[in-house]
Amino acid sequence: MKKQMIGLLLAGGAVTSAHAQNSVTLYGLIDEGVNYTSNVNGHSAWEMSSGVVQGSRWGIKGGEDLGGGFKAVFRLENGFDVNTGRLNQGGREFGRQAYVGLSKDGVGTLTFGRQYDSLVEFLGPLTANGSWGGFIFDHPYGNDNTDNFFRLDNAVQFYSADLSGFQMSATYAFSNSAGQFSLNNAQSVGAGYSNGPLSVGIGYLNVNRGGANTVGAVTTDDAGFLAERQRVFGAGINYQLGKAMLGFVYTHSDMKNPTSFQYISGSIVPAGQAVSHLKFDNYEVAATYQVTPALLLGAMYYYTQGSLDASGGKSRPHWQAVGLMADYNLSKRTDVYIQGSYMKVNGSTGTALDHAYNPAADDSSSNDRQLMARIGIRHKF
Repeated sequence: MKKQMIGLLLAGGAVTSAHAQNSVTLYGLIDEGVNYTSNVNGHSAWEMSSGVVQGSRWGIKGGEDLGGGFKAVFRLENGFDVNTGRLNQGGREFGRQAYVGLSKDGVGTLTFGRQYDSLVEFLGPLTANGSWGGFIFDHPYGNDNTDNFFRLDNAVQFYSADLSGFQMSATYAFSNSAGQFSLNNAQSVGAGYSNGPLSVGIGYLNVNRGGANTVGAVTTDDAGFLAERQRVFGAGINYQLGKAMLGFVYTHSDMKNPTSFQYISGSIVPAGQAVSHLKFDNYEVAATYQVTPALLLGAMYYYTQGSLDASGGKSRPHWQAVGLMADYNLSKRTDVYIQGSYMKVNGSTGTALDHAYNPAADDSSSNDRQLMARIGIRHKF
């Protein structure tokens, strides 16, 4: 049935492609490679891993001209693991994106469904992990969601048209829980400006009781931190200087009464303790250099100051990481790359946070250091 549906959609796209007012496009990306991690629970590890620089995916997107500058738009995007063929994003058929909506020339687009929040859209692309480097350069525990760790279900989003380089968006995601309007809902706003060599972005995200149920804005199997409230805001800038690009991003994440996190097995703190606040201030600098039209070199460094307020006491852990990458294009659609990242944690907390953990790794280190390296190939279609 799925093959028949896709065939019909593709056939429909072929039929309507002759008419400028209608379109259906099939697209995708496959990212595959081999990772080395210096310490995973006390042991080094070699493993094949899919979707580190960019998540492996395929999707269908399209639009229909309704006249008067209006257009109906949709996107269905699936995430998958190349090594096993299984679905990602909790086994969802279209876990990356699934929405439908209307657009108006010169005004913007209003969409409904499973979507990225506004912070991801405007601030994520200014980070190393959200643009050229991928998951291996992510901030500790993906705390600011600039890596698209989770999406928003039941989301309504307005994304403005480009007005001389300026765009903005606002997103609201419903709890879908009768009588509990604020149980697992979310709000997000963002804005960006891009003109010539300059790109600037700001964003804000608030999630109330994310993961508290399976029908809300951030479902249980999609949530990062399980907390009473997760609030993130930040700003960033990229500037192009000839062949070089320089960037700086700052984000602040505040988790109120967090209980657990997908990256950490069990509780964040030892049994019998409770956490009232967990905060992260992330500072990232990054640069790329286009050596030749085919060869791109990239480097990044981040410093993250943490703040843990628990019943067992207060602590201030901090993380540092440096990353390097070389990416070579074999063609317009295929490239090979090599990258590495080294993380160090300081400021003992007596909790799970003392163990270094690169979000691209299989698990946390047995100590405060972790080195990761990857060689991979990426193909777009």
